[in-house]
Amino acid sequence: MKKISICYIGSLSLLMLSLSMFFMSLFFLMKDLVYFIELDLISLNSSSFVMTILLDWMSLMFMSFVMFISSMVILYSEEYMHGDLTINRFIMLVLMFVLSMIFLIISPNLVSILLGWDGLGLVSYCLVIYYQNVKSYNAGMITALSNRIGDVALLLAISWMLNYGSWNYIFYLDIMKNDFCMEFIMYMIVLAAFTKSAQIPFSSWLPAAMAAPTPVSSLVHSSTLVTAGVYLLIRFNFVFSNQLMCMMLLISTLTMFMSGIGANFEFDLKKIIALSTLSQLGLMMSILFMGDSVLSFFHLLTHAMFKALLFMCAGSIIHNFKNCQDIRYMGGLMLQMPLTCSFFNISNLALCGFPFLAGFYSKDLILETCSLSYVNILIYFLFYFSTGLTMCYSLRLCYYSLIGALNFKSFMMLNDNGLIMLKGMSGLFMMVIFSGSMLSWLVFPTPSMICLPFLMKIMALLVTIIGAIFGFEMSKFYLTWFSQVLIYHSGLYFFATMWFMPFISTFGVNYYFLFLGNYINKNFDQGWSEYFGGRGLYNFLKNFSVNYQLVENNSMKIYFLMFILWIMILFIML
Repeated sequence: MKKISICYIGSLSLLMLSLSMFFMSLFFLMKDLVYFIELDLISLNSSSFVMTILLDWMSLMFMSFVMFISSMVILYSEEYMHGDLTINRFIMLVLMFVLSMIFLIISPNLVSILLGWDGLGLVSYCLVIYYQNVKSYNAGMITALSNRIGDVALLLAISWMLNYGSWNYIFYLDIMKNDFCMEFIMYMIVLAAFTKSAQIPFSSWLPAAMAAPTPVSSLVHSSTLVTAGVYLLIRFNFVFSNQLMCMMLLISTLTMFMSGIGANFEFDLKKIIALSTLSQLGLMMSILFMGDSVLSFFHLLTHAMFKALLFMCAGSIIHNFKNCQDIRYMGGLMLQMPLTCSFFNISNLALCGFPFLAGFYSKDLILETCSLSYVNILIYFLFYFSTGLTMCYSLRLCYYSLIGALNFKSFMMLNDNGLIMLKGMSGLFMMVIFSGSMLSWLVFPTPSMICLPFLMKIMALLVTIIGAIFGFEMSKFYLTWFSQVLIYHSGLYFFATMWFMPFISTFGVNYYFLFLGNYINKNFDQGWSEYFGGRGLYNFLKNFSVNYQLVENNSMKIYFLMFILWIMILFIML
């Protein structure tokens, strides 16, 4: 009898749960229902510990999508992690991760949110360091420590809510808008969300977290960890003041712009997709701070689908390339791995906003809403320029990996034989095609009326085409151009390293403290204070002791000398 794998059991159970949650969300959406379920855990005298659960169409639909992506990722892991002796532990960690995310989604209470929030941080650390090498440990530390800032902000928000009698923030949203004291909670929540969603200046941990196995990247960087911050802000979207919204809109659009430029200079396949995730997170945040939270949620769901598939395809390619992630070694994959490349291309086109795929319905609506909003020229330019950059790095990636010549090894045999991996990818592939259209009917029962001049209407199409042309041209640069471009090395290095953010997050936080510690150590601990302090006293006592021992050795010469000295002292005194 064949032993049933833990991957199949986990995948099937999550898929069933996902379908049931989806139909429940449709029911809640049609009836416009919101359920608060209070579970009285412990009653002690007059105090009761209550666990509150919030069920509405938004939380149920998000849970459904998280579970669906998780089920496909776990099925995919069956083959991707084949041969790993600790695969059961890996699947358990992934399931714990999903559980933490669900806990965060259904909580209207800041304390239970913190449990899910910290669960995500802790399990993500365990998954990032899963391969147990120095690079993974460093990436795990920068991930964990960056997210700790947000955890502390959330703790401060919890402590401040003691003034209001309950931690159920959902009851106080109307008061928060007008209460000056509640602004502190609002700022803390935004700080927590910015660290989790890797906005400027906390962006450096997201590409570093690519040290985790690819199924983890597919789950973490599409629908769970990084979108937790966006989801929390969607829940808090009623309370933002106008000044905060303006400031955060600028930061999120700059994040989108920065990561788009960084992705065009990157050669690591997974890091390009990670920077693309960062760009889309900036897009979600910016439309949220423009005041359209439902549209932000819509893009969050569609993005989760095509980004998870994109990571899975990247994992399949890396798997075939013997764990090589450099896109310069790849090429001609369209002939060798046709099915994987088809999935890869479709998800890439969805990311770029190709008409009638998942990304088109949300991205096009976001750009048109931006054109219709009262935003200044800087934000408007950053929005459209970042959209062009998306097309630019996507086409560059396609050109390097799918079309060009294979640069890896002679007689390299690539194939599409990973049947279980393809099953996991094909489940998401169908959703990439149909989910955008389906969600646009569900989330917006009344279509948005957007009336724009012709030039503004085709602006999204124009920047996409211009971005595609630039991406194609960039991918044709050869070695001669690279040697020529060294003249502008410092400027390009600035853009390629995400505006020096990884260096600020690593060297910036530890170098100066280590330097100062070394300086203090040299000049104080081993310098004058040591000479006049501990070591000087020790030397003095040691020398005194040695000299005193000389006296105690009963030498006749010293005895007579001291006798003469004593007689002389007596004469002087007399």
